[in-house]
Amino acid sequence: MKTVYTCFCTDILHEGHMNIIREARKRGKVIVGALSDKALIRYNKFPTISQEERVRLYRSIEGVEQVVIQDDAMYDDVITLIHPDYVLHGDNWREGPESAIRQHVADLLGEYGGEIVDIPYTYNETVKKIDLQLREKLAMPEYRRKRLRQLIEMTPVVKVMEAHSGLTGLIVEKTVVEHEGRLDQFDAMWVSSLCDSTAKGKPDIELVDMTSRFRTIDDIMEVTTKPIIFDGDTGGLTEHFVYTVRSLERMGVSAVIIEDKKGLKKNSLFGTEVQQTQATIEEFSAKIAAGKKAQLTDDFMIIARIESLILEKGMEDALERARAFVKAGADGIMIHSRKKDPAEIVQFCDRFRAENKTTPIVVVPSSFNTITEEELAQHGVNIVIYANQLTRSAFPAMQQTAEDILRYHRAKEVDDRLMPIKQIITLIDEL
Repeated sequence: MKTVYTCFCTDILHEGHMNIIREARKRGKVIVGALSDKALIRYNKFPTISQEERVRLYRSIEGVEQVVIQDDAMYDDVITLIHPDYVLHGDNWREGPESAIRQHVADLLGEYGGEIVDIPYTYNETVKKIDLQLREKLAMPEYRRKRLRQLIEMTPVVKVMEAHSGLTGLIVEKTVVEHEGRLDQFDAMWVSSLCDSTAKGKPDIELVDMTSRFRTIDDIMEVTTKPIIFDGDTGGLTEHFVYTVRSLERMGVSAVIIEDKKGLKKNSLFGTEVQQTQATIEEFSAKIAAGKKAQLTDDFMIIARIESLILEKGMEDALERARAFVKAGADGIMIHSRKKDPAEIVQFCDRFRAENKTTPIVVVPSSFNTITEEELAQHGVNIVIYANQLTRSAFPAMQQTAEDILRYHRAKEVDDRLMPIKQIITLIDEL
């Protein structure tokens, strides 16, 4: 009997999946692969049930003789192990980034005469409703809030991109690329004080109040599902910070990062060029402890951002603060630098990791942008935040377009570099 293989990554079975199983049974012994959690999150999906539950779900399907874990989204592991005669998949993988997976599977099967069978993708109102229910489940506060901790456990490094509006949130949510035989995507979003203020045409001095900033979060959350890390600046007064923690937690935000400075906020990249006052260890530890006491779930994270290297206070000061802030209850440490050479960041990470193996480390490689995520992970970094790149790329493009329209008194000269509106609105889901 011939062997037929299909891989599922769903938490809910619907008519489309059952159709694939029916087609598979016509061709031989049916083996179903359950894409592992680690592979799923690279595949632009996030599980709402455990890997073990998915395996049990697939085993319950009539006609399925075996279920295996597929750890590689490109199928190398299962094709080497099973050598299926047929691989069945919905024909939706013929286009987009997934087409690279299909081609790779075809090459693997071609080595011994195996065959791909593309099954017409099932899409009707029932399937559409189930897909929408899954997306809405992922967007619910209790699911979204805990996802950052899950990602830290599941992936070598959590990749975070700034978002400052619903549209930029959709870009972060839906951008998937195929590169060197693998699919990749961002894992989470950073709601930056700088980018939020800039989008509103305001200076980055905590002038935009929390009510306004929460509206930005609402705009993003309404159309996305990925976890959110919130830039809390200094956290403000301790008495105010506890309310911020409660509000963010209730909304479904995964983490807040606050920096150990006080007084009028000035952007860290100015360093010692402007007067900036660092809070004492005792003051900032008390703020962290108060925030942790206020939160109601174990999911939410308070991450302490240390400005010692920015303010040229030295490595020992940074490490002393890291130890104290973890003791005060911080769920992670963000270390920042404005040097182009990542050496001092690497040194901090190595020394902190030598004495603390578990507390997550966060970095923002805006200045030291030559170091890769993989290299940072090798030094113990868990979260990499690209804090302002979407804003910085959009501004020169918009400014150049405005200048050229003024220069030529028409829009023809800028048309070649504009994305069609039709293409932009395909990002936006219709109910």
